[in-house]
Order: sequence, then C-alpha cells, then structure tokens
Amino acid sequence: MKTKNKLLRMSKVLTLVFGIFFQIYWYKILRKPQAEWDKLWGSFGARFRQTLFELEGLLIKLGQILSTRADLLPPSFISQIEDLTDKVPPSQWSEIEKILEKEWGNSLHQHFQSIEKTAIASASIGEVYKGVLQDGTEVAIKVKRPNIDSIVHTDFRILSIVFWLVDHLVPLPKGLMNFKILFKEVKQVIERELDYSKELNTILTFKERFKEMDIVQIPAVYAELSTSNVLVMEWVEGVRLTNNEAISQLPVGRQELAQRLLKVFLPQWMEPGTFHADPHPGNVLVSKEGKIILLDFGMVGELSKKDAGYFQGLIESFLAKNYPKAVECLFQLGVLLPEAESRTIERILAEFITFQPAHLKEMDLLALKLEINDLIQSLPIQIPTRFVFLGRSVVTIEGIIRNLAPEAELLELGKPVFMEWLNTQGNNKWLFVWQWLQSQPVFKIFHSVNEFLNAPQKMEQLKEVEQRRQFHFTMYENTKKQLFQLTLFGFIGIAAGIYSAHDLIWEISAGVAAAGCVGYFICCYRLKKWMKYMHEKRRI
Repeated sequence: MKTKNKLLRMSKVLTLVFGIFFQIYWYKILRKPQAEWDKLWGSFGARFRQTLFELEGLLIKLGQILSTRADLLPPSFISQIEDLTDKVPPSQWSEIEKILEKEWGNSLHQHFQSIEKTAIASASIGEVYKGVLQDGTEVAIKVKRPNIDSIVHTDFRILSIVFWLVDHLVPLPKGLMNFKILFKEVKQVIERELDYSKELNTILTFKERFKEMDIVQIPAVYAELSTSNVLVMEWVEGVRLTNNEAISQLPVGRQELAQRLLKVFLPQWMEPGTFHADPHPGNVLVSKEGKIILLDFGMVGELSKKDAGYFQGLIESFLAKNYPKAVECLFQLGVLLPEAESRTIERILAEFITFQPAHLKEMDLLALKLEINDLIQSLPIQIPTRFVFLGRSVVTIEGIIRNLAPEAELLELGKPVFMEWLNTQGNNKWLFVWQWLQSQPVFKIFHSVNEFLNAPQKMEQLKEVEQRRQFHFTMYENTKKQLFQLTLFGFIGIAAGIYSAHDLIWEISAGVAAAGCVGYFICCYRLKKWMKYMHEKRRI
C-alpha cells in the first residue's frame, strides 16, 4: 500500500474534497457557462483518479462504485474513472508468509508441498497465491494484505467525514441520494469482504444453490485450512470471456455462452437472497468444457423478496412489451421520481427496447454513451441506494454479453432463458400471459381512457408540488450562497486586518465570518429538515 500513514491519507482526501467544494461554489457565484462546468468536472475526475491510485485501499472500490452512477455524476467526471481496476502491486512474500504461519500456527510445509512466492492476483484487500497440498492437489490461497484492517478502518473514518460533508453541503435538487444509507451499505459490503470466513459460507451457499445446474462450476473450499484472514480453495483453470481468441476454440458457441451466463445470473437478480456483486471478467471465467466458473464471493449483495417481485414484473413487462406495467414497476422500485410523466416514460422505453444493436456499427459509440448519460440526468429518474451493487452486477454482465454476442439482441437472448426460469416458478407463467394480454390494443384503450380522465387532477397536483418544491429549494440555495459569500468576505477581512495590523478590522471580520459560518450550517440543517417532508422515493 503506497500510503499507510493515517494522517497523510486523511489530509490528502480532505484536501481534495474541500478543494472541489470551494471550486463548485466559486463557479456558482461567477455563474460560469455549461462548457466551463464540463471542464471543471473533468478536472475533478482526473484529480480524483490520481488520488485513488496514490492511496489505493478501500478508495479504489469507492471509485468503481461511483463510476456506475451516471444518474448522479456528470459525464465528464464519469469518463475519468469508468475504467478503474482494483489491481495493485503485491506485498512482499516475507510479510505474507508471516500471516500464513500465524493463522495456521505452524510451518507451511506441514500442509503444503510448495507455495509459489509470486502472487497470481493482487487487489486492494487480498492477494492470491498458488499452492500444492501434501497429497498433490493444486489450490488457490487467498490472503488478506498486511495491515489492511487498519487501513480500511482509517478509510471508513475518512469516508464518514466526506459523506457527511456531501450530505450537508452539496445541493442535490432532485434528492437523488441518501448518503447515510450509501455509506452504510458500502461499509457492510467491505466489512463482509474483510472476513474470509463469511466468504467461505457464501461459496457454500452458492454451491448448494447451483448444485443442479451442470453449466456452472464453483470451486470447492478447504474449511480446515481457512480462517478469517486466509481462504484456501480448489484451483480451477479457465479463460476470460473477453478473450476472443480462446473463446473461439471452445466447443460452445458465443451466443450459447451468453445465454449460459444469463442462466447463471438471472436467478440471482430475480430471486430474493444473495447475488454476486463483482462479476468482472477476472471473476467470471469459462472452462474448456464451456462451464461458467464463478470466483471471488467477497463482494455480494442482498435482494429483498419485495424488490425481487417487482424486478420479475419489470422483466415480464419488457418481454410482453407491456410498457404501462413496466412504468408501474419502476415507480414501485423507486427508480422513477413522483413527478415523472408515465406516457413519456412509456414511449422512451418502447424506443429503447426496439433499438437494433446492428445500428451500433454506424454510430459514434462515445457520442452515444454521452447522450445516454445526458438522457439519464435529464429524466426524472434515480438509482435507489439499495440497488447500487445490484446495478453494478447487471451492468458488468451486460458488458460481457455484448462482447460475447455483439450481433444478438439482448432481449432475444434473454427471453428463452427467462421463460425457462419462469417455468420453474409455478403459477408465475400465467402472470406472464396476463402481462401479454394487457399489452394488447383493447387493453391499451381502457388504460388510455382512464389516464385521460385522471390527467387534469394529476397534472394539477404535480404542478403544485413541483412549484412548491422549486420555490423552497431556490430560497434555501440563494440563502446558502449569500452566507457563503459573507463568510468568504469575512476571511478576506481577517487576512487584510492581520496584514495591516489593525486589530479592529480583523476582529470585526472574524465576527462576520463566524456569523456567516453559523448561518450557513443553520441553513443546511433547515434544508435537510425540509427534505424529510419530501417523498421517501426521492431520498433513497
């Protein structure tokens, strides 16, 4: 780890954060044009990326999570951090050897014929080494990095300060994020990843879950050699799904591999329980027989029964092209804000679903991605905090599938997989038939008439709520800006008084600065209190 000193890590992060806050408010005061804001956010992203690479640790994982939040952060910032990889230089073997001997309480040679002293893989929390047991079995030995518990504890303290500052000082007009919940989820996931005994139990759970599926391979674990700091697993050989040359030599076609990948992950996204939250190409391999190999179960998420039901309804609606029902599910999941206009969202979904992947060849993909990011930010949508890790899992698998079968339409690939899964769910298949019937023209007529009759009342309510919300937010924002300017003026006065040796000037200026600071924080508190009265979907 490049920077282990606690005070140095904290000072570097807080210096970055306060610098960003100051520049944001300065640009607001100067009313900079959009082009200048785009350049500013691009520079923020570059500085943020540089700091992450310098400090490593938990902060790399935070950067990976933020890179998926196109609904929250500007495209120019996202573009700087979207290719972050959790790969850091390995530790010295002597340090790793001490950890292994401490965990096992004796010499390594009692259990192993040999252990390679060069790490096969090295990430921010753990490293993987290849070993051979006394009976000749090859195994993977996953070891926590030296001092990582202390470093992560320091990083959590830093993040708690940063999240508090963002939650209280950064204006979020759409109420897109509850930072307390986000911090709690990040902490829970990372703390789970730090305890290898929990990962062992997760592996056993997944092996039991997929024991009837012969297209999946999950490595066995050696519980007698595993502890909270060391995890010993079966050594498995496979190739990355992004290795096009190796994939072409497998006995299974690319489209079939894509569908197998969906068969493995779709139940995780649709059924209540645990799902793999970090399925990047290094953690999802394919064997020479064409089996999907799942590795690294340190980062997992939980899906509630209620959310699983709405996700299932959403997929059913897409496949049946029942867009009104899809919009209803999005509202229930909290993805759509209360002021979203249903018919507009329905038309956007219809256009998105009928998009032909073949058209991608004729497009500038970078420009298309930027347009999609702009569209996400312009629409009344949000990604609820509880879906951060689920979204990461879905987006990562989608990218792998796009690489495997670039010519295929994602819905066409997924439909037979979904129907096969649905047949295992009892009476749910009849719900899909009902979804299809609802999407037919005769049902759409009734839906349109009902919506037309209720439209005036709904529009009046939305207009009143939006006007009241905008008025309150503008009032608080203007007050905060004025108090910030007053505080800044006070500090300038203090500097001038000290420089000119006039005690009265700097004393008065200190009072002005103190009054500005107190007023600013009172205004922030009142804004936060007011936002509690907003709909819960706008804050989570």
